[in-house]
Amino acid sequence: MEFTFGDVEKGGELALGMHQKGKFYEIVTVDGCKIVDEDFIKVLTNTLEYFREKGVPFYNKNNHEGVLRHLVVRRTMKTGELLVNLVTTSQQHLNLDELINKLKEVDFKGQLVGFLHTINDSLSDTVQSDETRILFGRDYIVEEILGLKFKISAFSFFQTNTLGAEKLYSIVRDFAGDKKDKVIYDLYCGTGTIAQIMANVARKVVGIEIVEEAVEAAKENAKLNGLDNCYFIAGDVMEKVSELKEKPDLIILDPPRDGIHPKAIHKIIDFEPEEFIYVSCNPRSLARDLPIFEERGYKVKKVKCMDMFPHTPHVETITVLYRR
Repeated sequence: MEFTFGDVEKGGELALGMHQKGKFYEIVTVDGCKIVDEDFIKVLTNTLEYFREKGVPFYNKNNHEGVLRHLVVRRTMKTGELLVNLVTTSQQHLNLDELINKLKEVDFKGQLVGFLHTINDSLSDTVQSDETRILFGRDYIVEEILGLKFKISAFSFFQTNTLGAEKLYSIVRDFAGDKKDKVIYDLYCGTGTIAQIMANVARKVVGIEIVEEAVEAAKENAKLNGLDNCYFIAGDVMEKVSELKEKPDLIILDPPRDGIHPKAIHKIIDFEPEEFIYVSCNPRSLARDLPIFEERGYKVKKVKCMDMFPHTPHVETITVLYRR
């Protein structure tokens, strides 16, 4: 969960939560949110109370002055590990020992395993790191999916719905079938979840991901799970696919919401695997990309939708394409 510091109205009391609907600046404290685990709310309320008492100002997006920007909380479902990342500017030195001790005393359902302080002096209203310091514990949490362990760092992508992710990846594995003597490419692999879930049914799996931190996590996860047939490459899929020499039997694609880059899609199809499995979180970009595969000689074999986020319009779509 990514919370934002601000105020409900100009000059009002410090707030920590979400943007007001239809507004750009106004922030509403969401201490009554029923979607997230109650541990998130405990982190939020204690952090907000601390900074209100200290009178630390939030970062103003208009004049670019202030300190507090975001509070990012990650929590695993299976292991109950909690990681807190406070994002601020460098405009004021903060001694956060008191806040950390305050959070250590909170009666969480899970366990606080790490507190990070990220410095972000960029003008854009996104969470990014100029520098990240570990002030307590470690900079990752460990989640379990389908019997495998995954270290999740502060900035690496991981599905927010663990049980939903298990179902999603099970569908991918079932669609792929047994590939014991086959080579699989997992493009846009993130922390290597799909790659490692496929490792037991393949001879070799190669993953590509642009976020270097995620690739390092993927390598560590493969070691953690005792998998010696997974290989991960850091870089843009558009560039790195040209460096791969081995012909894959199956390519799994799990791109971001924008879909596959127009310049990358033909390079990927040029490998001419027997099958593609396209995992899409955006039906629009999937509908845009599929005709290109069909023009290049592939046919949609089956499609299945997975409701990852109940009570929202978002759906994951898993499509199998085979070479005609």
